[in-house]
Amino acid sequence: MAAKWDGGHSSAVLCLDASAEGLVASGAERGELALWNGAGSPVAQLRLPPAEDVASVVFSARRPSTLYASHGETISVLDVRCLQEPLQRFHLNEEEINCLSLSDTDGFLAAADDSGAIKVVDLESSKVSRSLRHSNICSSVAFRPQRPQSLVSCGLDMQVMLWNLQKARPLWTMNLQECDTEEESPQAAGQLFNPPLAHSLSVASCGNVFGCGAQDGKVRIFRVTGARFERELQFQAHSLGVSQVLFMPEGYWLLSGGNDGKVLLWDVSSNVGKQQKSPAKSLHRRKAQAAASSSKDGKLNKAASNEQPGVVPKLSIEHGEKVNWLSCAEIKGSRRVLVADQTSSISTYPLPEP
Repeated sequence: MAAKWDGGHSSAVLCLDASAEGLVASGAERGELALWNGAGSPVAQLRLPPAEDVASVVFSARRPSTLYASHGETISVLDVRCLQEPLQRFHLNEEEINCLSLSDTDGFLAAADDSGAIKVVDLESSKVSRSLRHSNICSSVAFRPQRPQSLVSCGLDMQVMLWNLQKARPLWTMNLQECDTEEESPQAAGQLFNPPLAHSLSVASCGNVFGCGAQDGKVRIFRVTGARFERELQFQAHSLGVSQVLFMPEGYWLLSGGNDGKVLLWDVSSNVGKQQKSPAKSLHRRKAQAAASSSKDGKLNKAASNEQPGVVPKLSIEHGEKVNWLSCAEIKGSRRVLVADQTSSISTYPLPEP
């Protein structure tokens, strides 16, 4: 049974994040921002001007009292110890921001928006250090842990990209639809009607493995090798689009939330991450893959992906509402998944220990 957190919002909750000190921040439609304690009680509330939807919130890992919140085209920097007027505002994006990501050194903040742009802010100078771009809405961006110059992104152009802040162009790009077509999977024809628009991604704590959820209901797992990445696993996770994916803080447990109202927990450790490929084998494989989506690439991955009929969730939660955001927090000594949906409540469910 879900525990409900109520009283913080009057509109649909769109995003969540948990701080290292146990606070949870939530953003909602019409500029609503709320802070919650571990007991599920709202401890502070704020209406951000000009009452635009708060689409993303992220706590600083090094300064857990600092919270970044995007609303419309603006990013507000807030002190959660005194949730009042923002300490600072950035207005660098030209269209609505969908996702924020903070490097683990607190040096850079990335903001992905509806124009396809990713504005990377140098927080020391408060200036844009890089402007990266997708050809359609950029739905998600994430810095890689322990690699503050490296980030991954995905968007409604069906592209997944690997970036380094020293370069303006992506190091590596993969088109999800092209890869699926080349694999000649049974559902390849269906991609025309339900294309893999990429909605969400999350990087595992190792920094080399990341997952992506898409409109076709599939979750794809990738491994970064040098300046490229390879798809290691693909499976049908939801009957409708995957709106959210989230790697747990340790290991290779992945949460997914879907438009089908389900929240699922997956253990992908047996498929990825247990054994590092040797540099020689990795180099040989990369040479064999002359292009990001060559036919040989599809054949190499077909055995590994092939819809992975053996991948089953460790936990299945029938949440019942379309999932807007997922977060994970330690509450009263146990790990819980926090779910934001189309309502003004936050739901929490207990999770098994890894």
